Amino acid sequence: MNKIIAVICTSLLFLTNHTAAQNNKFAGETYFGINGGATGSMVYFRPTVDQNYLLAYHGGLVFRYISEKNLGVQAELNYVQKGWQEINNTYAKRLDYIELPFLTHLYFGNKTQFIFNIGPKIGYLIGEQELFNADPLSTAAQHQTIQNKFDYGFAAGIGFLFKINKQVYQLDSRANFSISDIFSNERRDYFDNSNNIYVSVSLAWLYRVK
Repeated sequence: MNKIIAVICTSLLFLTNHTAAQNNKFAGETYFGINGGATGSMVYFRPTVDQNYLLAYHGGLVFRYISEKNLGVQAELNYVQKGWQEINNTYAKRLDYIELPFLTHLYFGNKTQFIFNIGPKIGYLIGEQELFNADPLSTAAQHQTIQNKFDYGFAAGIGFLFKINKQVYQLDSRANFSISDIFSNERRDYFDNSNNIYVSVSLAWLYRVK
């Protein structure tokens, strides 16, 4: 699966760069910036674990290259807090990831733009923390230490932005689904699925450097 995602990312970047090289009528635009906002996350467990969304935060760096009118690529380096909160406030765990989305960026408009981002993402777990646990002696499968630190999946979102000279101010929302599992899913294991799921709302500031 990691090889598949690597191929997808490489293909997207190659396709965009190749198109830009053929398009002499559009001068490429390069942006760097920062983003941050809120996340609402849970884990898709099968067998089911009853949950509410865990509210947390994310933030990081943004690189965007516009290769032609209405099309570009966007890469980010983000710190993302995910996790889950079980109903009745009996248990909650926060998972801290470093995450790299590689997105196709579509936009419509000029000074004010409607935007759409979609593409694969990879991540790595750098920390986990129990926020509360009503039963410290619990042996529930989901209360154990996370077994798989690598995370990969897809992200898609919509938003809008305002351009003021070389500056961009942006608001967007995004849905993120991981294909990977946080717990082992071999035949002998309890969970068949344990996929991270989260939605985010972000504010971003970007500056055009070229």
